[in-house]
Amino acid sequence: MRGASLAETSALVAVLEQKSFTKAGKLLGLSTPRVSDMVRSLEERLGVRLVERTTRSVAPTAAGERLLERLRPALDEYQAALESTNEYRNNPAGTLRLSAPPPAADLVLEVVVPRFLALYPEIDVDISIDASPIDIVAERFDAGIRSGEHLAHDMIAMRIGGEMQLVLVAAPSYLARRGEPKAPQDLAGHDCIRVRLPSGAFVPWRLRMKRRNVEVHAERRLAVNDGRFAVRAAIEGVGLLQAPLDYVRADLAVGRLVTVLDEWAPPPLDGMFLYYPSRRQIRPALKALVDFFREVGRRPEAE
Repeated sequence: MRGASLAETSALVAVLEQKSFTKAGKLLGLSTPRVSDMVRSLEERLGVRLVERTTRSVAPTAAGERLLERLRPALDEYQAALESTNEYRNNPAGTLRLSAPPPAADLVLEVVVPRFLALYPEIDVDISIDASPIDIVAERFDAGIRSGEHLAHDMIAMRIGGEMQLVLVAAPSYLARRGEPKAPQDLAGHDCIRVRLPSGAFVPWRLRMKRRNVEVHAERRLAVNDGRFAVRAAIEGVGLLQAPLDYVRADLAVGRLVTVLDEWAPPPLDGMFLYYPSRRQIRPALKALVDFFREVGRRPEAE
């Protein structure tokens, strides 16, 4: 039997871990038919079916699952061996895979990544923006960015931003039509724009009342799972919106939106953290990102 190629075994691992030929192709930078051909070629060479394919799902056979258990550590070691040569390069290199929810992508990565890429021309960054909780180890990400309350205890984490201030805002046109709420209880009579979480629940609206953080009722006129869409709807006068200040700062500056109920301002959210698995050795590309965030945090303008 002619030996299987590394490309074929890598394709198999990607398919089984992603549970999709299409996702595996995107991960490997190959077309879906090419990935399918590589896996089929490997199966023919080994004389055993490794992947169960249906129109709706992809799953490993018993043989495929056992092979995956043996291949993954070997491929990790192979990749680590290749990357160990980066110590002898002038600049770190390789692909850095990051996972981040929309607020982190909008408020952190959108600004930081172009500067990081300019500083490290031999590093590529692959970002997956997903509001759902992600197991970065199982999904093969190098690192993730999340707020502090959503971090697993077995991760190394470093703060990359201060607390996130929240504000209640509305368009002047909405307030002219419906009036301005003067106290938290007035929210019951207003149209509100609510942001939905992946779980189906809504991001709660909290205000500071009598030194306590109290969740308040906000009547839903529009529900959406995208913060930027919610801001645009608020600008168009759809209703009141609770949003991170950084999302609406530019709109407040030019008067497209104004704040309401300032004396009951919502308590700030925990800031964003860069987190990654606790491993003895950190990849050079990830170490470069960690050092970059650490250096940015030392600068006065980052405070």
